[in-house]
Amino acid sequence: MNGAAKGAIVGGVFLAMIGGAGYGVYALVGDAGGKEGTGGGKGEETVLHADKGSGPVTEKEAARTARAFLAAWAAGDDRAAAELTNNAQAAQPAVADFRGKAYVSKAVITPGTQNGATVPYKVAAEITYEGVTKPLAYDSQLTVVRGLTSGKPLVDWQPSIIHPQLQKDEKLRAGAPASPPVKAVDRSGEELTAEKYPSLRPVLDQLREAYGDKAGGRTGAEVWIEPAARDGAKRTLLTLVEGEPSTLRTYLDAKVQAAAEKAVAKFPESSVVAVKPSNGQILAVANNRKDGYNAAMLGMRAPGSTMKIVTAAMLLDRGKVAADKPAECTKTASWGGRSFHNLNNFEAPGANFATGFARSCNTAFINEMKAVGDDGALSKEAREVFGIGLDWKTGIKSIDGKVPDATGADAAAAYIGQGRITMNPLNVASITATARSGLFHQPVLVPAELDGRELATAARRMKPGVQQQLVSMMRLTATSGTGRTAMAPVGGDKGAKTGSAEVDGAGSPDSWFTGFSGDVAAAAMVEGGGHGGDAAGPIVAAVLTSS
Repeated sequence: MNGAAKGAIVGGVFLAMIGGAGYGVYALVGDAGGKEGTGGGKGEETVLHADKGSGPVTEKEAARTARAFLAAWAAGDDRAAAELTNNAQAAQPAVADFRGKAYVSKAVITPGTQNGATVPYKVAAEITYEGVTKPLAYDSQLTVVRGLTSGKPLVDWQPSIIHPQLQKDEKLRAGAPASPPVKAVDRSGEELTAEKYPSLRPVLDQLREAYGDKAGGRTGAEVWIEPAARDGAKRTLLTLVEGEPSTLRTYLDAKVQAAAEKAVAKFPESSVVAVKPSNGQILAVANNRKDGYNAAMLGMRAPGSTMKIVTAAMLLDRGKVAADKPAECTKTASWGGRSFHNLNNFEAPGANFATGFARSCNTAFINEMKAVGDDGALSKEAREVFGIGLDWKTGIKSIDGKVPDATGADAAAAYIGQGRITMNPLNVASITATARSGLFHQPVLVPAELDGRELATAARRMKPGVQQQLVSMMRLTATSGTGRTAMAPVGGDKGAKTGSAEVDGAGSPDSWFTGFSGDVAAAAMVEGGGHGGDAAGPIVAAVLTSS
């Protein structure tokens, strides 16, 4: 099987069933576009194009438009189908490709119960490629709207009309893919599959794209979703002909991955990453998101108070604070014309810096700006010691954290993980790993020698005195500070930092939590999850106790 092989469609038919009754049987090839059965076709289209009105479409208009569109799609008449939508330019190639490039040789389209202007339907398709035919069944829906300029009832075009997993600018394709399949295994040789570890699907797809042609496998034939971006990964929907996969070793740990999958399943819109502080190897990557996005490695959100690990390291590095020396934890603090406060406006008179860290006192950090000023110290510490922004090459696509230089109120916000700083759980887990070991090890998913990529290295290691104090403050946070409740199930030597990040327009802040236990560091984020210890904390604790 090769990329030049072509599919065969012989005597293929679509059967569109409207309202439970046979609407039409259409030959896709070799029948001059003729149709059998009852109703539909150009006559229906002419009636629809005469329909004009204003306001929301009626149920009758929606039913008639949906019926005509499905009939045109079923007939393989991409032009007629496209003209019944509000975006003919996008709809016509999509309808044409359903047959021509996804190799659909037969399909039964069965509408369900109409709900106002929305019509659900089931598609039972058959894909025929190189003499092999396999079924592909799915549910989708369409909605009819009033044309803005024409006043006609039109199908509101969305790629998901063709297949529910299609997103903007993505395409349904079948054939022999460019990349052979891979059998990804964990560090002990256990196979990692999307069926067993669902949130690994985008990771496994990217591993195949990156290493399938390097690892020595042989391609088969598949149905897949072609990504919109060139650097995106194809998503396989159906295997038509099994290829011969090569084995690809990763640094993931099946046991830790299983715990991560189970933990994020309890919190919608959550992500977590676990790494080994001693070498940067990634042990687990898990997401629970409606959009299927790998936010664990690609997210860009303000990290909240988990950033105080870096800020504390910078202040300790410059000798501006010490864990056992007093730090002003006042109710409020001002910098650059902006006032900052603590959660519930608490204060801790006479507290030392370690207590301010453990209780996540914002003002204890911002008050120290008087001694540091707006000189880019935080971004410098993040880059030189924690490796943030050094173009990490993990083995698949990932996004480094960003700690841009800032002045005034933005600089103060950066001290507590707000403002223009962005991170994802991979970045924050790495920050904790660096604090734990004292040396930045770039996170890696697969061995660098597999493709000869060069790993990022930090300019300097953390000063031993800084690392000792930083780890002691994280231990205090885990045992008697804001991370105490979440970290209670974690035994042995442990440390943590909580965070909650305000997001413009969101009803609840993002929940962040990071921690370490032994030679494992983990970080989690739950969008809109609230306080760090409430949502992200239990996820991190579950991952740490599994190792």
